[in-house]
Amino acid sequence: MSTKKILMVLTSHDKLGDTGRKTGFWIEEFATPYYAFKDAGIEIVLASPSGGQAPIDPSSELEDFQTPATARYYADSDTQNIVANTVVLSEANVEEFDAVFYPGGHGPLWDLTENSDSIQLIERFLAANKPVAAVCHAPAALLNVKDSSGEYAIKGKAVTGFTNSEEDAVQLTDIVPFSLQDELIKRGGDYQKADDWNPFAVQDGLIISGQNPQSSELVAQKLLSQLNA
Repeated sequence: MSTKKILMVLTSHDKLGDTGRKTGFWIEEFATPYYAFKDAGIEIVLASPSGGQAPIDPSSELEDFQTPATARYYADSDTQNIVANTVVLSEANVEEFDAVFYPGGHGPLWDLTENSDSIQLIERFLAANKPVAAVCHAPAALLNVKDSSGEYAIKGKAVTGFTNSEEDAVQLTDIVPFSLQDELIKRGGDYQKADDWNPFAVQDGLIISGQNPQSSELVAQKLLSQLNA
C-alpha cells in the first residue's frame, strides 16, 4: 500500500483589515491536524498562495490557546522550516495528493476566498473524488467553488464554519470582510453549528468542515477515516 499524501493549504495574508494588527493562520488549527496526519504515516506538503513563510496569527500564540500539538510544533524546527518554505499554491498538482486540508485563522477570509488557484484546486480535488477539509474560517475557501454543472459545490451540503456569535465574541465582526456563516448560507449550504467554542465537524460526501479551533482534531479524524475507507 502506497503512502497517502495530504496537501495542507495555508493563508499568505497577514493584515487584519485596516486595524494595523496582524493575522494569518491559527497555529493550533495547523498543528493538531498536521501531527495527526504525520503520526498516521501520511506524507504532508504545505502550500500557500504566495509560497515561502506562511504567517502565524500572533493571537493564536497567546498562552491560553496552546495545546500539546502547538508545544510539539514549537519544539519541532523541521516543521517550522517547512512552514517558512511553503510551496507556491499554483504549483500544487492534485494528482499527487489524496486529500487537501485548509487550517483556519482570519487570513483565509482575505486571500483564499477569491484565490483562483485555490478555487481551481478544490474543484479538481472534488472532480477527482478526493476529500476536501477545512476548519474554522477556512471553509471560506469553499465559497466560490463550483461543480461541473456550475452550481456552488456546497449547495445543499451540510457545512459549518466560524459562527456569527463566535465572531462577535472575538470582537471582529466589523473588521472581517464578510460573515462566514452568512455567506455559507447564501451559497445554499446547509449550515450547521454547535454551541460556541464546542467541537463540531460535519462531513457531507467529500466535503468536511469544522466550526472553530476546538474542531480541528475532529476534522482531521474525519479526513483520516475518509482516506482509510
